[in-house]
Amino acid sequence: MNEIELTAGENTAQTVAELMKQLGEFETVAGLDGGTGPHLVTLPKGRTIEDLTQKHREALEFFKPLRRKGTAQLKDLDSLILWANRFKAEESVLYASPAMSAPKLTCIADYHAEGPGAAVAADPTARHCHHRAVYDFPLSEEWKAWMKISGQSQDKDELGEFIEANAKDIMDPTPAIIAMAEKDTNQPWENRLIRTAQQIEGRFGQLHQLLAMSKRFQVFETSDLKVQTNRDTGEAEIQFLNEHKDAEGKPLNIPNLIIITIPVFLGGAPYRMPVRFRYRKAGAAVKFIMTIYNPEKVFEAAFDEAVNTATEATGLPCFRGTPEA
Repeated sequence: MNEIELTAGENTAQTVAELMKQLGEFETVAGLDGGTGPHLVTLPKGRTIEDLTQKHREALEFFKPLRRKGTAQLKDLDSLILWANRFKAEESVLYASPAMSAPKLTCIADYHAEGPGAAVAADPTARHCHHRAVYDFPLSEEWKAWMKISGQSQDKDELGEFIEANAKDIMDPTPAIIAMAEKDTNQPWENRLIRTAQQIEGRFGQLHQLLAMSKRFQVFETSDLKVQTNRDTGEAEIQFLNEHKDAEGKPLNIPNLIIITIPVFLGGAPYRMPVRFRYRKAGAAVKFIMTIYNPEKVFEAAFDEAVNTATEATGLPCFRGTPEA
C-alpha cells in the first residue's frame, strides 16, 4: 500500500478522504470465467483474499441454471420413454435393475461420454450425471397376492376364501393340456405347460375341484404293517405303510397343479403360470400349500419385454445393474 504524503494546500480532511479511498478499494485477482472458474478479489483490512465464486454462481443460477439436474419420478413406462426422447443426448443411457422386490428402470440424460477417462488432468469426457428419470415398476395386485401365499400353509377355510377371492385368476386346463400330449396343433403355451407337468409328474386340475376340496375335503389315514425278512441272516425289517383315502375308503386322487393367468406388472400383459398344489396331514388337521412354479422365469420375461420396449423406442444403450451414485 502506498504511503500518502501531506502536500501544501491539502488539509487534514482531504488527506483522510484519500486514505480511506485507497483502503476501500479492492482488486480482482482472478475473474470468473463463464461461471466455471474461481472469482478471487483482495479486500481491505490487510488486503485479505475473499472467494466470491459460490456467490457469483448462485447469482447466475438465479437467472438461468448452469446445467440440468434433478430426478423425475415417472408413473409408467411410456412416460419414461417420452422423457428420454425429450432430453437424450449422444451420451445418454438406460440402467435396468431387475430385482424382483423393486424392479427399476433409470434414464441418465447427462451420462459420461464414451472412452477412457483422463488419469491426471481434467477429464473432458466426464459429466455430472445429475439429470435423471426413474420408473419403479409397480407389481400387479394379482402378482403380490399369489406371491404372498406361495409356499405358505393354509387350512381349509383359508384356502376357500383365497380361491373365491381370486377365482378370476385361475384358468381351467384346455383339452390338449388335460390329454397331456404335445402336438404341433397345440398352442406354444399349451405345450410349455404340458412339458412342465411331465417334468414334475403333475396333473392339472380345475377351479371347481379346488372349491369342492376347500369345502368338503376330508382325509382318512390307514396304516398297513409290512415285514421283510432276510433269509440268510434272519434280520427282519418292519415298515408301516400309510395311505390316504377319502370318506368312501377310496385312495385319494387329486390334481397337483393348477393354471393361473396374471400380469406381473400393473397394467401389463398376463402370463400363464403353473401352481403346484399339495396337502399335508397333521393329526386331524389338513394343511394346503400352493406354490408358484418357477416365478423368477416369468418375472424375467416380463421385465425383459418392458426393457426391450424402452431400448427400441429410445435407441439408448441399456446396462443391467445400478448406476453410479
